Amino acid sequence: MADSVKKVVLAYSGGLDTSVILKWLQTEYNCEVVTFTADLGQGEELEPARAKALLLGIKPENIFIDDLREEFVRDYVFPMMRANALYEGLYLLGTSIARPLIAKRQIEIAKLTGADAVSHGATGKGNDQVRFELGYYALSPDIRIIAPWREWSLNSREALIAFAEQHQIPVSKDKRGESPFSTDANLLHTSSEGKVLEDPWEEVPDYVYSRTDHPEEAPDTPEYITIDFQSGDAVAVNGEGLSPAALLANLNELGKRHGIGRLDLLENRFVGMKSRGMYETPGGTILHIAHRGIEQITLDRGAAHLKDELMPKYAELLYNGFWFSPEREMLQAAIDHSQAKVTGTVRLKLYKGNVGVVGRKSPYSLYSAGIVTFEDDRGAYDQRDAAGFIRLNALRLRLLGRRDGR
Repeated sequence: MADSVKKVVLAYSGGLDTSVILKWLQTEYNCEVVTFTADLGQGEELEPARAKALLLGIKPENIFIDDLREEFVRDYVFPMMRANALYEGLYLLGTSIARPLIAKRQIEIAKLTGADAVSHGATGKGNDQVRFELGYYALSPDIRIIAPWREWSLNSREALIAFAEQHQIPVSKDKRGESPFSTDANLLHTSSEGKVLEDPWEEVPDYVYSRTDHPEEAPDTPEYITIDFQSGDAVAVNGEGLSPAALLANLNELGKRHGIGRLDLLENRFVGMKSRGMYETPGGTILHIAHRGIEQITLDRGAAHLKDELMPKYAELLYNGFWFSPEREMLQAAIDHSQAKVTGTVRLKLYKGNVGVVGRKSPYSLYSAGIVTFEDDRGAYDQRDAAGFIRLNALRLRLLGRRDGR
């Protein structure tokens, strides 16, 4: 099977694992390798990945480094935010939502370069292998997938380093010892897992956090901000119109300063095991709370409650890698339909790890002070109508009570 691959597109970060994979593909499959590095706002310099790929013999025309930040936020993060998606009630899906875009672009590059296979560096224990490969198959049903961690015998950090040294692959000094934890980052979040985080009883050490200041050391004075929404998507912060990626980056800075968006989660992976991860989603947490705030004043009760019922299913689909599934697209259509009049402004208070809605207004507001007031409502609501409403809703309870002798 190895000699059947002519050209493969590798999702390439330039780190130890994917550099070893690059060389392993060249030696094991004797094939041409195309590298693809996605800039999703992970905050790292990506040009070293190009230099390393060149050093490992990749042709310049076979090195792709693509800035996908705007597409990532506009076409993936924002649709997810419209759904208020939280996996297991807490996780804002920062890693999950990045994988379909990477898979999509990887398949596009495979078609562009005439590659007959794609490859990734996800391990056989995690969720990412599923997310990548479901995306590949959805977009290119007959594509060949090479998952080295499920094939090779390099099953330890020491084995990877030994392979790298054997093939003259540069290894940074911090990779020569045991990494204290592994991380994944993009414009929406940073995740950390493994090693020092594997004991779920032990508190996450302070040095693990990289995207948020410690809440206890955050400013002693609250900061108030506004976010403007148009049809369910955030379009401005403090009155300044921003592109999707710029807006999220702005919220990230605000969230970092106030220690917002930390999550210590013991989650259920799709592959069946429980794992402990630490997530930092500063701007995403602010955006999630703000979106719920604008929905409070613009969404009808029935629509709002139905969205809340659909959300766990939507979040689970994203977590498990089914972004390109018909059921996710069906849910997205319903969710997006609900957002037509989710327009207006939310005011929020940021303070020591917390974000709360303190004001909301909309030209499409369903809130009526004249009806809800405890003062004279001037006939807008006849309180006597409530008696019949209660009696009708109580009818089945009264029948049950009589039958059961209550």
